[in-house]
Amino acid sequence: MRNDRCIHCNAGRGGPVPDLANERVDHRFKGLPPDAEGLTVGELAAQRRSLFTGGFTTPVLALSAESVEHNLRLLEVYAERHHLAFAPHGKTSMAPQLFDRQLEHGAWGITAAVPHQARVYRVHGVSRIFLANELVDAVALRWLAAELDADPDFRFVCYVDSVRGVELMDEALRAAGASRPVDVVIELGAGEGARTGVRTEAECAAVADAVAATATLRLVGVAGYEGEVPQATPERVDAWLRRLTALAVEFDKAGRFSADAGEIIVSAGGSAWFDTVAEVFAELPELSLPTLKLLRSGAYVSHDDGQYRNLTPFNRVPEEGALQPAFRLWSQVVSRPTPEQAFTNAGKRDAAHDLHLPEAQVVRDARTGEVRAAEGVTVTGLSDQHAWLRTAPGADVEVGDWVGMGLSHPCTSFDKWQLIPLVEADGTVVDYIRTYF
Repeated sequence: MRNDRCIHCNAGRGGPVPDLANERVDHRFKGLPPDAEGLTVGELAAQRRSLFTGGFTTPVLALSAESVEHNLRLLEVYAERHHLAFAPHGKTSMAPQLFDRQLEHGAWGITAAVPHQARVYRVHGVSRIFLANELVDAVALRWLAAELDADPDFRFVCYVDSVRGVELMDEALRAAGASRPVDVVIELGAGEGARTGVRTEAECAAVADAVAATATLRLVGVAGYEGEVPQATPERVDAWLRRLTALAVEFDKAGRFSADAGEIIVSAGGSAWFDTVAEVFAELPELSLPTLKLLRSGAYVSHDDGQYRNLTPFNRVPEEGALQPAFRLWSQVVSRPTPEQAFTNAGKRDAAHDLHLPEAQVVRDARTGEVRAAEGVTVTGLSDQHAWLRTAPGADVEVGDWVGMGLSHPCTSFDKWQLIPLVEADGTVVDYIRTYF
C-alpha cells in the first residue's frame, strides 16, 4: 500500500503534532544522510529518498510503512469486534506521530507509565491519558492539577494501590489547590510475587474507603495487568481476570464508584493475553453505569521478530488476523576474518538485546543491490558497536554487504533511535518517526 502523506503533519484526536516537520536534521540523528544536514525533517521526507541509495549511513533502523498501517488497522478492528475501548501504551514508542495514528484508528486515549510520558503526551495534544501506576510524586501532581484546571476537556485516570498512596495524592493535590478531582482506579495485583497492585479484595475495599474520604480523588473503576500473573497460563490469567471483574461488580453494588464520572472503567490487557481479556470482559454483567472496557496493549504498533512474535494472542486465534513485524535494522559487514565469522557495524547501542539477540533475515549485495535471504547467517553476540555473525559453509556474505536484522522487544528498539525512517516495501523513505524518551 502506498503512503504518500507525511504523518508528522497529521492531526489525530489529540491534535496536531507540533514542530516535528520543521525540526532540523543534524548530527543528533544517527543513520541519516550527511548531505541532509540543515534540511527540515519535512523537506527530507518530501525528497522520498531510497534507504539504500539515498545517502543513509549504517547502521540505520527502518520501520515498515505498510506493516505499521496493517497493525494499526488490525487492532482497531479487533477492539471494535470485541466491544473494547483501547488506550495503547505509549511507552512502547514514545512517538507522538504514532499516537496520532492510533487515535485516528479509534483509540480512546494513550496509556502512560510515568509523569514524564504524560507531559510528552500533553505537549503533543493528547486529551485522554491513562497512567498505569500510582502517582505519588508531589511535583508531578502539582503539574497534573494545573493541567486539569486549565483544560476542562482533559481526561486523566491513574492507579491507586495503597492507603498511603491515597494520602500522599490527597495531600499534594490539596497543597496545589486542585479544583478538579483526579480520577483513580484501584489496581488489583496479579497475585503473590507479582508486581504492583493491591493483593486482596479486603485491601481493595480499604483503599476505596480512603479514596472516598478525600475531596481530591474520585473512584471510577478497577484495573490491573494480567501479564504479571505468576507462571501465566490461559487458566491462571482467566482466573485473575474474573477476580478483577468480580471486584468491579462488588464495588458497583456497594455504590463505591462515583456517579459523577458517568461510566465505570474496567481495564487490563497487555500484548500477550488480550484475547483472554476480551473473552472475560465480554461476560461482565451490566453495571449501574455504562462500562468502559479498556484494553492497553502497546507493542502491536510495530510488533517484533522475537518476544511478541512468540507471545501474541493471534497465535491462539489465527482467524482474527496476524500482526506484522515492522522493524528492520540494517548494518554493514565491516569484517570477514574467517569463513565462519563476520562482523557488522551495529551493536548494543543500536539493537534491542534485553530479551533476544537480533535475527539476521536478509542480505543486500553491495555489488548488485540484490536482496536475498540470509541463509546460514546467525547473530551470536553483540559488542557495543558490532554484531557477531556465525556464517555456515556456503553463506554468501562479504565485506560491504548490508545485513537486515529483525529485532525483539519493540520498547527497547524504539528508545535507541530518535528519528526513524518510515520505509515502503521498495525502500522509499516516506517519513521519519520522532521519539521522546
